[in-house]
Amino acid sequence: MTFRPVAATSQAQPTMEGAGVHLHRVFGFDDPSLTDPFLMMDDFRNDDPRLYSRGFPWHPHRGIETITYVLEGTVEHADSLGNKGVLGPGSVQWMTAGSGIVHQEMPSGDAQGRMHGFQLWANLPSSLKMTDPRYQDIGGSDIPVEIDDDGTVAKVIIGSFWGKKGPVDGIAAEPMLLDISVPAGKRKVLKVDTRANALAYVFAGSGTFRDASDPVGIQVEKEFAGQELNIRDMTGNRTLVRFGSGDEITVQAGDEGIRFLLMTGRPIREPVAWHGPIVMNTRAELAKAFQELNNGSFIKHKAAL
Repeated sequence: MTFRPVAATSQAQPTMEGAGVHLHRVFGFDDPSLTDPFLMMDDFRNDDPRLYSRGFPWHPHRGIETITYVLEGTVEHADSLGNKGVLGPGSVQWMTAGSGIVHQEMPSGDAQGRMHGFQLWANLPSSLKMTDPRYQDIGGSDIPVEIDDDGTVAKVIIGSFWGKKGPVDGIAAEPMLLDISVPAGKRKVLKVDTRANALAYVFAGSGTFRDASDPVGIQVEKEFAGQELNIRDMTGNRTLVRFGSGDEITVQAGDEGIRFLLMTGRPIREPVAWHGPIVMNTRAELAKAFQELNNGSFIKHKAAL
C-alpha cells in the first residue's frame, strides 16, 4: 500500500463559454501533462436561467472524448449523426468525437431554475484521433451505487470500484470516474490504479486528502491568483486536488461531510496540439482540421437519410 500525497490544489475559476453560459473552469488550457489523459473540466451550476439558458449552440469537436454528468436540471443534445436526447438528473453522456462531430448542448433548469452539471474532456491517443464518433447515454437509474457500512456513497460512473462496474465502457484511457460522498467526520481509504493519474474535484462540503486522522488543514502548495503559496489547507467547494503517485488516497471529511468526483486515467504521454474544441498531436493536423471545417469536409460520418 502506497499512500498518494497531495501534489497541488487549485480553485475553479469563473468564466463564460458557449453563447454566454456562466460556469467555473476546474482545469484546462494549461499544461495538459499535469492531468493527462484529461484535458479540461467545467463545473456549470446556477439558479438563474439568464446565466445559462442560451447554452452551447452547434460547435465541432475532433480528437477527444467528452463526459457530461448532470446533477440538476436537464441538457438537451443533438448532433451531426442524427442523435437527439435529453440528459436528466443523474444522467451521464460519454461522447467520442473521434474524426469529427458537430453538436449542441442546451441546458434547462429544474422547477426552481437550478442547473448543475460537469463536463470533462479526455484526450484520445493518436491511433484513435480519427476513430468513428459515437455516443453513450446512461440514465441515472443505470449507474450503480455502493453504500459502505459507515455511510460513504460511491456512484460508479466509469470503471470498477467496490465490486461495482460502471455502465460506460470502451474508453481509450481506461479511466475511473466516481461520485463519492463521505459523511461528516469519517475517514476513507480509496484504492486507485497505480499507473493512472488521479484527481479529485470537491463540489460540496470540505475535508482533507491526506493520511491524517484529524481534519485540520496542513501545509500544502496551493495556487491562488497565479501565485503558488504554502498555506494551511482545508479543501472545500470548487477545489481540484491533484495527487502524486501511489495506489490509494485518503480523505478525511469535515464537519459537513464531503462530496467529490474522483477521476483516474492512464496517461497517454503524446504531444498535444490544441485549439478550442479540436485536439490533435501536431500543428499540421490541427491546421488540417480547421481547413476541413472551413471547406465542408470536416464531418466524415453523417446522419443516415
